Amino acid sequence: MRFGLLGPVEAFRADGGPIAVGGTRLRALLALLALDAGRIVPTERLIEGLYGERPVTGESNALQSQISRLRRNLDTAVEFHPAGYRLVVDGEEVDAHRFERLAREGRAAGAPAVRSELLGQALALWRGPALADVREAPFAAAQAARLEELRIDVTEDRLEADLELGRHRELVTELQRLVAAHPVRERLRGQLIRALYASGRQAEALTAFEDARRTLADELGVDPSPELKEIHLAALRGELHAPTAPARPGTPGMAAGGGTALPAQLTSFVGRQDDLDQVGRLLERARLVTLTGPGGAGKTRLALEAAAAVPGEVGLAELDGLAEGGDVAQAVLTKLGLRVGPDEPDPADRLVAALAGRRMLLVLDNCEHVVAAAAELAHRLLSACPDLRVLATSREALGITGESIWPVPPLPGSLAVRLFEDRAAAVRPGFAVDERNLADVQRICRALDGLPLAIELAAARLRSLPVAEVAARLEDGLGLLSRGSRTAQPRHRTLRAVVEWSWSLLDEQEQRLARRLTVFAGGAGIEAVERVCGTPDAVELLTSLADKSLVEIVGDRYRMLQTIRAFCAERLEEAGEVETYHRAHAGHYLALLREAAPHLLRAEQLEWAARLDPEHDNLLAALGWAVGADHAMALRIFADLSTYWWLRGRRGIGVRPARTLLAALGPDVPEGLEGEYAICVASSAEGGVHLETAKRLMRAMDLVSDRPQLTYFWGSFVGPSIDDGFLAVMMERVMASDDPWIRGLDHVGRGFLCYLMEGDVAGIEREFSRALDYFRSLGERLGMAMALSELVRVAAWRGERERFTELIEEALRLVGELGAQEDIADLLCQRGEGELLLGDLDQAWADYERAAELARRVGALEGTTRASCGLAEVARLRGDLEEARHRYEEVLARESSGSFGESLTAVQIGVALGWIDAAEGEVERAAARQEAAFAAALHVQSLPVLASVAEGLAGVFSLRGAHDRAALLLGVGKGLRGMTLPGDLDVARVVERARAALGEQGFAEAYARGTALSREELAELL
Repeated sequence: MRFGLLGPVEAFRADGGPIAVGGTRLRALLALLALDAGRIVPTERLIEGLYGERPVTGESNALQSQISRLRRNLDTAVEFHPAGYRLVVDGEEVDAHRFERLAREGRAAGAPAVRSELLGQALALWRGPALADVREAPFAAAQAARLEELRIDVTEDRLEADLELGRHRELVTELQRLVAAHPVRERLRGQLIRALYASGRQAEALTAFEDARRTLADELGVDPSPELKEIHLAALRGELHAPTAPARPGTPGMAAGGGTALPAQLTSFVGRQDDLDQVGRLLERARLVTLTGPGGAGKTRLALEAAAAVPGEVGLAELDGLAEGGDVAQAVLTKLGLRVGPDEPDPADRLVAALAGRRMLLVLDNCEHVVAAAAELAHRLLSACPDLRVLATSREALGITGESIWPVPPLPGSLAVRLFEDRAAAVRPGFAVDERNLADVQRICRALDGLPLAIELAAARLRSLPVAEVAARLEDGLGLLSRGSRTAQPRHRTLRAVVEWSWSLLDEQEQRLARRLTVFAGGAGIEAVERVCGTPDAVELLTSLADKSLVEIVGDRYRMLQTIRAFCAERLEEAGEVETYHRAHAGHYLALLREAAPHLLRAEQLEWAARLDPEHDNLLAALGWAVGADHAMALRIFADLSTYWWLRGRRGIGVRPARTLLAALGPDVPEGLEGEYAICVASSAEGGVHLETAKRLMRAMDLVSDRPQLTYFWGSFVGPSIDDGFLAVMMERVMASDDPWIRGLDHVGRGFLCYLMEGDVAGIEREFSRALDYFRSLGERLGMAMALSELVRVAAWRGERERFTELIEEALRLVGELGAQEDIADLLCQRGEGELLLGDLDQAWADYERAAELARRVGALEGTTRASCGLAEVARLRGDLEEARHRYEEVLARESSGSFGESLTAVQIGVALGWIDAAEGEVERAAARQEAAFAAALHVQSLPVLASVAEGLAGVFSLRGAHDRAALLLGVGKGLRGMTLPGDLDVARVVERARAALGEQGFAEAYARGTALSREELAELL
């Protein structure tokens, strides 16, 4: 688990997924604990930090409540001690502590390059102002100020290191921005003057000093410090020179004696400090170290940086210009400036003679095309020259005894972004990654697999294209990144050239498997590769491809980087094998889905869902291919994939592919696939001709037996329907089944009828309890959670706090086991709604906030809407009518899909806005709102919603003084819902006014007339 304080307070799981912490108070508590991560924080300090020196009454109980919620959200990462509480994590898991550790190490480092890298890593941890979203907490201001001060100090130290490295030109823009933000920091002023002067902008440097002098006088009433005056004087005298770049390790006259000076680098070294440290340690204990990795991963640059840090003599032999089959020993001799004498005809003998007895590091760069010869030479030299060490770079290991291998992987996300920013600023001065372009830059880096060469080529395109355009065009990454450095070897100038070079080193069998592997979108296990690619010796070939960095091995799966996969896919097309192997791929994953289908609705569902999880990209790819090539296969894949999505709480994923598939199908339904077609229609959440066709098929055929999940999908996406007896037909089909899962679903359907159409509270509890029993008998978690969530509603209606808590926690545990984030969000909203009735507005707010965060993360639009409405309702009940109105109207402004759920929401928002209007004294506007809500509610077939509208209208009549009509409408609400809600404060106020005006008997009589009215009589009454 990781925690972030350098920006908004955040928490992340070990896999990088964010954790919803909760409201502002919970985030402040987490920040307090994280500032002392791993140490006990006394209770008194927590109370003072959260509530101030004069805390509110009952602060100890309030703290215990907050701790309990935080423990629940963080899965018990907070530990209780008699003296206080402790966040059970290492300090390195908190970005603020990691920042301070890197800052210390960076300042202590001797070499400016190392200082710059470490301090840059420290600064890269910042995501915004420290503790940005908890600044109102009493403790936060001082802690944030301390961290911000340290941040600017570290920034100045990093700039100093960069100035020592001669990076004056690239620092000017950054320094100008920093001076504008911190105008009285003299060290920044001095650094700006030095950077301007060394960049040839002497006049601007002198102007910068005058600006500093004037600002210090105006703001602080002081003169510039002696240090700043000294910098100014040196500029006036022409003595302010850039420091000489540090010399690379080497010996004068090395060309004559068997060594070469390492080339000076023209760009900064970004993102590989950890790799550099590890390679340095390997070179201390091993005599042969080989850096392996795909083309463009940055092996050469890492090798040069590692060699530069090694004391003593270094020799560099670049083999990329050597033809395949060329004489490696002769090439090394030439690169080292040595010649073969007349008595030494063998170049290898000459090398041994030249290097024997010398302490030297020999860098053999780009060995992959001559790997056998390079391995033979390295073995001979190391055997004959005991003080020699070899650092090699190759796309595959040399494969000799004593070799230590360091794989050079693509850059991870944050480091890839830093590299892009650095290289983009070089071609577009002033470019910086910020909240406006971060998503595009991350998209670019992901599309390019974090390969440094590809990122640098993409950054170079900012000369002519905006970053958003580069991100949009990267579907053709190999084509877009077609320009590189003119001075690089031809095979290193473009991304395509790099991959093409790797391809040319493969034999025919390796090329055949490499192109066929491209049908796998998310990697694959060995069994899938053998079945789909038709390659009996796949293990050996995959090992060879992995050795040559064309394939990555992740656990027990093999995957290609996207850039390599795109190139090899072109070769698949050239070979005329696209149809054959995409069909084999789709068939394999359809068979996997068919095998999984019955298990997904039983106790073993976790095991089977876990088997499908790593295959999700492949399943989507199979569906995408089948939509365009085989509609029958596409329908089969979609139907079974929908069950997996439903189980994992990712139902919204299917909407777009369902609509695409239906558009491709046209009016024809493949024979024998009527059930699959109906699932596709339900998942599309659209009406029209397909909806009518599906309903016709479902009336005429028993589709439930083959596709039991169909009934659930239909109810979830389309909503209840009683037209033409359709609902009765479907329930008859369900009742005829002896499958316990379908029987459980039958009781779910009956429970919803009791809830939506009958106002039968006892029936709701009875039917969902029976459904729960059926699902428990199967061990089917999502069915159990679905039944529990409705029992939770009844417990909240009745004010049964203990039962409410017990049921909702079990439901959350079950969907948590499934990893169903969308369902967790729904259940949090359900808990929030219950907490509103039970009177805990703070807990409701926290639940809605967490639900909104989860729903946004997984793209669950209905979940986001429900959570937004919940937050608006809490604001309304707290009396913040302006905030409530804003949130409700924001939801109404969103584009509507016309789904059943959205129709219900629109009515509920109308009722809430009517209550807001009434509270503001706008009686007629409130009446118009409630009447419009009633008209809409008649079409959505939900008695609880109608009940809420009737109660909203009662509020309007109460304000008009028509208390008899208000009491009657309150009775209507009870009759429609089956009960009154004891925690409904709006209704309670209307009841109080009506009773006061009518007397107890008059109120009771009017109320009783209302409970007896039917929906038709109510409509006529209005």
